[in-house]
Order: sequence, then C-alpha cells, then structure tokens
Amino acid sequence: MSEVKKYENITCTFCGALCDNIEVEVESNQIKKIKNACAISRKKYMHALQDRTIPMLNGKECDYDEAISRAADILKNSKNPLIYGLSSTTAEAQKTAVKIAELSGANIDSTSSVCHGPGTMAKQLVGMVTATLGEIKNRSDLMIFWGANPVEAHPNHSKRYTMLSEGLFKKNRSDREVIVFDVRKTPTAKMADQFFEVEPGKDFELLMALRMLVNGKEPELNNNQIAGIDIEDLKVIAEKLKNAKYGSIFYGMGLTMTGAKYMNTWAAMSLIRDLNDFGRFVMMPMRGHGNVAGSEITMAWQTGYPFAVNFSRAYPRYNPGEYTAVDLLANREVDAAFIIASDPAANLPHQAAAYLDEIPTIVLDPHWNLTTDKAEVVIPSALKGITASGTVYRMDHVPLHLRSFLEDEWPDDAEALVKIGELIEND
Repeated sequence: MSEVKKYENITCTFCGALCDNIEVEVESNQIKKIKNACAISRKKYMHALQDRTIPMLNGKECDYDEAISRAADILKNSKNPLIYGLSSTTAEAQKTAVKIAELSGANIDSTSSVCHGPGTMAKQLVGMVTATLGEIKNRSDLMIFWGANPVEAHPNHSKRYTMLSEGLFKKNRSDREVIVFDVRKTPTAKMADQFFEVEPGKDFELLMALRMLVNGKEPELNNNQIAGIDIEDLKVIAEKLKNAKYGSIFYGMGLTMTGAKYMNTWAAMSLIRDLNDFGRFVMMPMRGHGNVAGSEITMAWQTGYPFAVNFSRAYPRYNPGEYTAVDLLANREVDAAFIIASDPAANLPHQAAAYLDEIPTIVLDPHWNLTTDKAEVVIPSALKGITASGTVYRMDHVPLHLRSFLEDEWPDDAEALVKIGELIEND
C-alpha cells in the first residue's frame, strides 16, 4: 500500500482571509482527507486536480515551450498590450509580471481595480487606520460590517478572527458587539446584535451624517431619517462608536462598488480618523481573491502605484479610469492581452470581455475558464499553495508562505513568467 502523508498549517488561497490552519492527508498524489477547511475551501482542494489546462495554440494542443515562445512574441510585437489579473497568483509571479510590463511597454492592472480599488484610492487621499487580524481578534469590543457578508464570502473569517473567535482579551461572542450596515439582511446581519438596512446608494450620506454626530453636529434631516435610518438610532450608534475601547470596521464591495465609488471609503476612513480622538478604531477591506492584497503591495513596491499602471513611456504612470483593464478593453485601446490567474470573460462587463475575442489573448492559469475559450495561447501552471509554493499577503497585509504538498507536471506562474521575460529581454 502507498504511504499516507500528513501536512499541517497549509494555507488556503481561496479568499483574502488566507486561513493557514488547514490539515491534509495525501496518498498517491491525491488528497484523501482535509480538516479545518470551510465549505468553499474543501471543494477547492478536493477538485484541485480536475479541469486542468494544457498548452494550446489557437485551440490545438502544443508543446509547453512553444506556448511560452508564442506568448513572448505577442507581447514583443504588440504596440499597447495589457497584463491583467494577478490576484490569485504569488508575489513572486506578480513581481515578474511587472518586469514584463516594463520590458514590453504594457499596461498592467489587477482585479483590485474592479473590487477594492476605490478603497485604495481613498487611502491615498486620507489614509487608513488599520491593524492585523490578530490584534482585532484579541482586542476589538465593537465590530462593524459595512457592505460585507463574510459568513458567505469568507466562511471561516468570523470563527478565526472576529465575531466567534477566542482572543486574548475578548474571549467569545458575548465580549463583542456586532453591528451590520447593508442594503439587505444577509446571513452576517442575522448574526449581528443590530442590523441597519441602508437605502441603496446612500452610504456616503450616512457616513457623513455619522461623522457630524460624532463631532457634535446635527445633520439636516428629511422625514427624520438619513439613508432610511432614523436619526435617533444614528445618535445611539454615534455614541457607541465614541465609547468603544477598540472598534473595528470591515467593509466590502457593497461600499466600494456603489455609485460614489472611492468617496464612500473616503467618508468611512475620515470617520475612523475622527473616532481615534475618542479611542482606538481601525478598519479593513474584506478582500476577495487570495492574494489581491498582495497584487497591490507588490505593484506599489515595484512601481510606486497599486494598480492601473502604464509603461508605454518606459516609466510607470498611474491613472485609474484610463489604464484600468475595463476601460482599456471597453475603449478598444489595447492590441493584446495577457491574462494571469484571472477570468475577465466571466467577470468584466460584456463590452470589455468581448474585445478579448478580437485581439491576441494569452492566458496563464491552471484551470479552464471562460477566458481560456477566447485565448490564442493557453499556458498551464501549477496550483498555488497545492502544487507550488510562494508568498501571498493576507487581507491585513501580513505575508504568508505557501507550501506545496502535491506534485505537478507544470511549472508555477513565476517560472513561466521568468521564461517569457527572458525571451522578450534577450530578443
């Protein structure tokens, strides 16, 4: 009989919580048992080796090196290429992708631009008071979830870091008050002490009203309500915010992707800044993809900017709305696309995604998806945190090392990108 190997402290890369307490048992290069995984993570692991990509050119199987060579040729011959994705790969691969963007004069953007990018833009304007998840778990007595539903999107987040976690000073759920602001009653809202249903599109108005109340001012009223919430309730909330010893706000795309975009998070960050005159208050985005926080960190470390970077003049320029993937594709301004660990055909607006059919598109991904169906070149890769190691960043910007525990026939993203970069540089 084949040997059963046990691996502990494996990091799950599905979401930004990056739970690093997964335990797996492996036999004959197959996962036989998994522990501490949420329902989403369990499915990710148990089906990890299924639906794997193979090297392809124009819909026909080819040699791996041939696919690498063709990808390099496309980028070399393109006048204005786009490199996009990056949020589900490692920091090592992200770093090399930036180098390729510089070598080829490309635009480089991550999925952050269509999720939490507005929050990052707000940070650039006003700054953000934040902390590690461990500090919040140990100390936070008031937790607010705004436009976020971690019970469904980050299933182990509440148990490991927030509501249900066992901290050093805050031992259990009874030691914390939880408030949820959202446009509908989510499963997270059902776990809260208080839920406030926000009128859609009125988050900015509500946050600014709370800022006024916290600072002792009265907002102008319409029907004694703001954003669908009674002013008397808002006054009670404002007092709770001021009296918290250690408050924390976790915000989701319900805040970043409404009409006001970065102004919503600007208002929230300004509120947090004001609350620190009364006690300790922090905030954190509920990042979706496993290393989307790392994509911003690595890009900023390499270029000075977190996303939406253009290298057409051989130095980095930053302009969201011009160099972001949605705008470049929808406006038909790029003549090639290199998609790394992402599926824009499934996630971007139709006008942007459809343009991938009209330009040479390269996909580097371990699994088939809607974008691989549009690709001229498909390059397979190893599975991050399963068959490939590397570095990723948790939603609180703590770096974690991925350990591989299965074997793979394909190199990882970083190795594939190094080969492409060498072909471009040595041409």
